[in-house]
Amino acid sequence: MLYAIISEDAEASLEKRMSARPAHIKRLQALQDEGRLVLAGPHPAIDCDNPGAAGFTGSLVVAEFDSLQAAEQWAKVDPYQDAGVYSKVTVKPFKKVFPQ
Repeated sequence: MLYAIISEDAEASLEKRMSARPAHIKRLQALQDEGRLVLAGPHPAIDCDNPGAAGFTGSLVVAEFDSLQAAEQWAKVDPYQDAGVYSKVTVKPFKKVFPQ
């Protein structure tokens, strides 16, 4: 089943985000290589692709896991979690309707 991992960034966490990004991307690449990643990316703090110093407000990952518990465990050990980038992470089942 698919799960949405919705994360909110802590205040002033851009430097932490950039430091932990290579390890975070490596984990996402592994999901993609396994054919389990639907989409992933950050939420820019301003209305543009490259927000610069404005940074980001969080991230969204939609991927396939065996269970809610497995998705929660995956999210729990994200490098952004360890680095203190995220202040809150919500994991919930996701039903993809479109695109078909």
